[in-house]
Amino acid sequence: MRIGLQVPSFTFPGGPERIAAEYGRMAREADQAGLHSFWVMDHFFQIRVVGPAEEPMLEGYTALAYAAALTEKITLGTMVTGVTYRHPGILVKTVTTLDVLSGGRAWLGIGAAWNDEESRGLGVPFPPTAERFERLEETLRIAHQMWKGDESAFEGEHYRLERPLNSPQPVRRPHPPILIGGSGEKKTLRFVAKYADACNIFDAEDLRHKLDVLREHCEREGRDYADIEKTSLTLPHGRPSADQVVDTVGRLAEAGVDHVIFSQATGQDLAGVLGEAVAQTEKITPAGR
Repeated sequence: MRIGLQVPSFTFPGGPERIAAEYGRMAREADQAGLHSFWVMDHFFQIRVVGPAEEPMLEGYTALAYAAALTEKITLGTMVTGVTYRHPGILVKTVTTLDVLSGGRAWLGIGAAWNDEESRGLGVPFPPTAERFERLEETLRIAHQMWKGDESAFEGEHYRLERPLNSPQPVRRPHPPILIGGSGEKKTLRFVAKYADACNIFDAEDLRHKLDVLREHCEREGRDYADIEKTSLTLPHGRPSADQVVDTVGRLAEAGVDHVIFSQATGQDLAGVLGEAVAQTEKITPAGR
């Protein structure tokens, strides 16, 4: 069982001058505590469930690159990049760069995007839902092609790449793991079965059902369900103890989750307590494994 930490809030005591120090400390502590993964959201405004849009928000891949320079083992990803934020070819180059500079520790976390407020605010195109999913599928196809070293022209409905060159290739082989965030049963989980190495589903009452749907998509795609890493994002309240963390991990493992990612709220500081729980969770095996 793996444990990860997401840092979605950069509202720290001391204002902007303290962001680098506090965020960097959290990344180092997560790494030294033996956590498997470290995540930031890929947003440009703070999101409603965390705080007002005006709260500090760092650009995701710059923040991950900074964390990469301060850490040695922990894997690094966005939870998750909205497909409309970056052209697919540039996104693949960005994740490849993070992977190369971190020594093979990058994830490509991606989804269909949802925050129209920040898109309108910054002038980023935000097409209708159906088109965003079309763009997501094309982006996934482009990522696989570029990471295979296939430079042949890509001709899609929304993207056309004359020569999708990607040099250097990632250190992680065959490529950085692709994680798709979301739990839509018709498209998102089907894309996971067809294109991804991992899914991310919120810690909710329907989690088992969503994993059953994913299993069905895998059967239709001829994919081994066990090959997909099942991750779940959970939001602990207050300051949980190590025992409470272990209980949460055990509950999610029983539901079939392989990798639990704890998202800390503004004012929380979870790296230390998650580290205390790591050793206790090493023998927990997800259901069905």
